[in-house]
Amino acid sequence: MFPGIPFCTLLYAGAMSISGSVAVSWGLMLFLASVSWISAHALRESPGNYQVVLEGIITTMQEAIESVLPGKCDLVFPFIATLWIFILLANLAGIIPGIHSPTSDLSVTSSLACLVFLSVHWFGIKAEGLAAYLKHYVSPSPILLPFHLISEVSRTLALAVRLFGNVMSLEIGYALALMVAGFLVPIPLLMLHLVEAVIQAYLFGMLALIYIAGGIQAQELRREKERGAL
Repeated sequence: MFPGIPFCTLLYAGAMSISGSVAVSWGLMLFLASVSWISAHALRESPGNYQVVLEGIITTMQEAIESVLPGKCDLVFPFIATLWIFILLANLAGIIPGIHSPTSDLSVTSSLACLVFLSVHWFGIKAEGLAAYLKHYVSPSPILLPFHLISEVSRTLALAVRLFGNVMSLEIGYALALMVAGFLVPIPLLMLHLVEAVIQAYLFGMLALIYIAGGIQAQELRREKERGAL
């Protein structure tokens, strides 16, 4: 029915079509949930090699979060760490023959950016309350409200497009190299894909962390100024 479309690009379940990006994303979520469950039940007081590596990864992510948002690591760690790990695996999925990275699909990166957009407001409201959080949109003057809204939308759009563009360009370059040069010559390009996958996952998660930290710290700074004025 759809000639030329790879098997992983479009799946069918009755009258409902499921894109390959959605299928791979679900597979990654199932994989991560399984690994998390197994890892949680495999923890021991005397850690083995696997637990040492796992604790090292978690500690590294905690230190990165703590450097941006001191004292609030426990609040945002589950969300930011999940973003980092999921996007990394999604970026690397394109290395597997016949599978495209979900993050090379603009709909997937847009969904991730929307999650970041909602999380910024969620953590901001949680830190200060709804009324106080909304107040910063009209501070110091209500005339700034449109500019605040434009900033929120533009940075969300930039998050989605940046990740999509970088991962898609890597996949296209790797595919072209395979077509022209065969399987041996593109090995350096494959190494570049691995490095870029890590960098893009880190940048997306770090930008999300910075946006969240900005929302939380802006509220705390405003509250301190109000206390100092009293």
